[in-house]
Amino acid sequence: MRFTRVVLAAGLLVALAAPGRAAEPYFQEEFRVPLLAAAPRGLEALIVRPAEPGRYPLALLSHGSPRSPADRPNMTPLAMLPQAIEFARRGWAAVVLMRRGYGGSSDNKSVEDFGRCANPDYTAAGSAAAADLKESVALLGRRPDVDFTRMIAVGVSAGGLATVALTADPPPDLVAAISFAGGRGSVRDDAELCGQDRLIEAFGHFGKKSRIPMLWVYAQNDHFFGPKLAQQFREAFTLGGGKVEFVDAPTFGTDGHQLFSATGIPIWTPMVDNFLKEHGLVLRTTPLPPPPRPDLVVPKELSANGRKAFETYRESPPHKAFAAAPDGSFGWKSGERTTEAARSVALRFCEEHAPDCTVLFVDDAAAH
Repeated sequence: MRFTRVVLAAGLLVALAAPGRAAEPYFQEEFRVPLLAAAPRGLEALIVRPAEPGRYPLALLSHGSPRSPADRPNMTPLAMLPQAIEFARRGWAAVVLMRRGYGGSSDNKSVEDFGRCANPDYTAAGSAAAADLKESVALLGRRPDVDFTRMIAVGVSAGGLATVALTADPPPDLVAAISFAGGRGSVRDDAELCGQDRLIEAFGHFGKKSRIPMLWVYAQNDHFFGPKLAQQFREAFTLGGGKVEFVDAPTFGTDGHQLFSATGIPIWTPMVDNFLKEHGLVLRTTPLPPPPRPDLVVPKELSANGRKAFETYRESPPHKAFAAAPDGSFGWKSGERTTEAARSVALRFCEEHAPDCTVLFVDDAAAH
């Protein structure tokens, strides 16, 4: 995928900017939000919007949290590039914001940890995450390409909980919010959740103050927060007055917790479109065309299963790599912070099945 990359500082700390072709359909920029509490580095962020100059309403996208804290520094806003593109296609300025303690934001010390598993505080964790989002919105107002007269917030997993918390103490122009598989504290599956009752209580706490219209989506086979638990979240939240349109989504892949992903786009975008239409938030009657898919030749040694995996690779965000062996074994990884990390992980995955693996593709080009 190719995008226009230009400098648009306007008081923001730009982390990466390089020229692109004016004919490209989307503007993309990686930058940093100078949140005072995250000094000196600020918060890592990515914006994707239509390339045509103008001011676009904000869609603030919030990431989840890996089960292992050791994986937090490896996160990157580019991992949510496909989701950001879908909102840009619909006329939004989609900003993926890495909260404190994730990726390259701040000093990688999270302020939203929920404490010990035996006595978690999800209310404090959600509120801390929402504070990063709310303060960043005010700073994003310095950008000349973002219209702040109306905004939406979208989060997944821990970012979904953060989005729920944000609606309880919203920025002035937040008009709607969406949570995919919102929650925290999953150890391995929803049968091993740290302090389940405390998490339900947190949703109830935020529901007492939240009056922003929300869409919640949970898949039937979510291995973090199953259908029964999701309904308990809903009941607690709406009991206090929270407004929720709840979607009990069908089974998705091997783990429905991954529904809000590149491969889930055909499923979740109609849900989002319906919700936005209900609330008068359709910015374009017809979405802009998606970026052209990378022109990559499918390795001839791959089996049908391997070819299917390769198609998923093509749709996946950078940084990524695909490795294969002559016998058809393969391994791939996407959403890594560097191409070197993607190559290393893809090769390791492939070598679990064959000794003679080679990295064939890195990002959207043949490996050199």
